[in-house]
Amino acid sequence: MSSPTPLITGVDFVTVFVTDLARAKEFYSTVLGLPLGVEYGKDGVGAEFETGSLTIQLISAGAIGREFEPSGHPIALHVDDVEAARTELESRGVSFQADTLDSGVCHMAFFEDQDGNSLMFHHRYAPRP
Repeated sequence: MSSPTPLITGVDFVTVFVTDLARAKEFYSTVLGLPLGVEYGKDGVGAEFETGSLTIQLISAGAIGREFEPSGHPIALHVDDVEAARTELESRGVSFQADTLDSGVCHMAFFEDQDGNSLMFHHRYAPRP
């Protein structure tokens, strides 16, 4: 018996609601260094930033009639060296929420964007057990 073809074959993008799109674009482009893919909406509704494997879509919550609430679920941003990336972001004024976590297979460092949306630097250094 053959297995069915998967209905879902990937994740195209994740949406992050923000309160001030111009300020958020500055953070994601200048502080994080992500390339801007596209902007849309004549009134500054949204913008997309490319990570190489996932698009981060910033949407102005108010522009689409949504009440803003920051996401507490971090987006894990892959880096080759968590400590080096953390040091670089700290030099750009970003505060981290705790010491870098070593799970036994990966390093993680948690921080937030200017609206309080949770992000993390992540690097897996060992295979899963």
